[in-house]
Amino acid sequence: MKDYGTILVIDDNEAILTALKYCLAGTFGRVRTLTAPDPVISLLNQEQVDIILLDMNFTLGVNSGQDGLLWLQAIRKHHPEIPVVLITAYADVSLAVRGLKRGAADFITKPWDNDELVRKLKDVLDAAGEVATLDEVEADHIRRAIDRYHGNLSKAAEALGITRQTLYNKMKKLQ
Repeated sequence: MKDYGTILVIDDNEAILTALKYCLAGTFGRVRTLTAPDPVISLLNQEQVDIILLDMNFTLGVNSGQDGLLWLQAIRKHHPEIPVVLITAYADVSLAVRGLKRGAADFITKPWDNDELVRKLKDVLDAAGEVATLDEVEADHIRRAIDRYHGNLSKAAEALGITRQTLYNKMKKLQ
């Protein structure tokens, strides 16, 4: 069986961490856990981590997912090469979309199915090891710029440093 390296699981619930340690031990060579996200950047600066499974709620009584989105942003800023998979018991489609738009590699809901969780984590790591073509990178970058400016092609073109006509031409090639 392939060893998928080190996974860092960040969740404030000790029972969840224990369950995930048992679930992931057969797939990952090392399962590292944190009960709070505060030391994550320092830990990532000191240790090799291949993937992060990040809970979305750490503030008692608050289930908005904002904690997870803020920590996702911090991790992506300092370590963009490490894929982050979000996990939460309080999931809705809009929260998942916001997480994915901010750079999460995937989104999992609690309670999870062990086989499905492991499959998703493996898929994320397998995909992270693939090299995208320049056309794929450009197409993704164009889509993100258009999304960021809510379909305003003039602003998207300006942000991309190209003319609006060039953006139109590139979009035609994407279809």
